[in-house]
Amino acid sequence: MHRKGVGTLARVIIEEGESFESALKRFNKQIQADKLLSELRRRRYYEPPSVIRKRKKAAKLRKSRRTTLKALRAAGLL
Repeated sequence: MHRKGVGTLARVIIEEGESFESALKRFNKQIQADKLLSELRRRRYYEPPSVIRKRKKAAKLRKSRRTTLKALRAAGLL
């Protein structure tokens, strides 16, 4: 059973003769792709539900403004 927020850990198998630096670089890319660090930072401190709602509303507003500006620029109005 797969629950939201619960996933697998990032794994990198070191190839024969591969340097530690290149394996570390692959590992870091994998973590960035899985968005593990951003999730860890987000969960570092408790956020009350009201703050979560406020943050999501602000993100939705930013996205809406961005898409509106893009549409206006594409139409030649800005």
